[in-house]
Amino acid sequence: MDAPKDPLEGRQVAGYRLERVVGAGDWSVVYRAADLRMGRTVALKLIAPGHALDDALRRRLTNELQVAAAIEHPHILPVFEVNEAEGVLYIAMQYIPGPDLRTLLDEEGPLPVPTALRIAAQVASALDAAHWHGLVHRDVKPSNILIAPGNADEPEHVYLTGFGLTHTSLTQNGFTVAEQFTGTLDYVAPELVSGRPVDGRSDLYSLACVVYESLVGRPPFERAGDLRALLWAHQYDPPPPLSKTRPGIEDGADVVMAKALAKTPDERYDSCRRFVDALRSAMRPSDPDRPPPTPAPSWLQDQPPPAHGYPSGPPDASTPPGPPFGDDDDEW
Repeated sequence: MDAPKDPLEGRQVAGYRLERVVGAGDWSVVYRAADLRMGRTVALKLIAPGHALDDALRRRLTNELQVAAAIEHPHILPVFEVNEAEGVLYIAMQYIPGPDLRTLLDEEGPLPVPTALRIAAQVASALDAAHWHGLVHRDVKPSNILIAPGNADEPEHVYLTGFGLTHTSLTQNGFTVAEQFTGTLDYVAPELVSGRPVDGRSDLYSLACVVYESLVGRPPFERAGDLRALLWAHQYDPPPPLSKTRPGIEDGADVVMAKALAKTPDERYDSCRRFVDALRSAMRPSDPDRPPPTPAPSWLQDQPPPAHGYPSGPPDASTPPGPPFGDDDDEW
């Protein structure tokens, strides 16, 4: 039996005609839509009216989305417009016809190591750029990672989406998170669960959970639907070693993953790029004829984010570049 047609399909919202549903969450629906003014296809996300009419939430969403829209980065999904019509907040974004990482993992299971690392590197680049601008994603998960066709060097072109569209930043502490984030707790950082301050290192933790799942087919912590046990595991349990779960992975990858998934932010890597670079190095076979890994983009190598990931802009030439989060006491 065919699924019932969405009642909004075919209707017009502002200057967009809704064509079909391409994604849905607890408090938003994403449509493929026709931009009638610009003559292009877009992804139009509609926020449930009850949320869009909350003034505080609307202001926060609009502010964070405007910041994200201002970041010109090849791996951050472009946002064209953030506005409101008939009491409904909507976000018009570039439409990506390819699957998200959630779909890819559900259909194919664990990814080949080179594929997982290529995807991770692109997401890391996007997150570090966001942290440059003082923006913490807070909801890094496979369904927020879109995959489009790439080129010969990088067969996948990855887009990170979902900025500003998570209840995480609205919850204060404890198990309120469990009540509002059913389905996404597999990737939540310990400090977010306990209500401590978050910064880009929280995104790094979530990225590490996603990379772990990409490599072994399941996230590092699974507790069979017991949300409280899952929250406990994020805060206190060590992740199962990658090398014991997937044959052929070097033991050094366990050390890298344990650092990225450290319970305390200060013990993690100080940028997402450094985590992925360390993981790539640890998983590289000791083969002298093997080519070196693809480096991170030169603009990111030359200008690492400043302390704590909350800058007003890139450092000027007279300011020595610093790490994005905390002190850079470790060697990699």
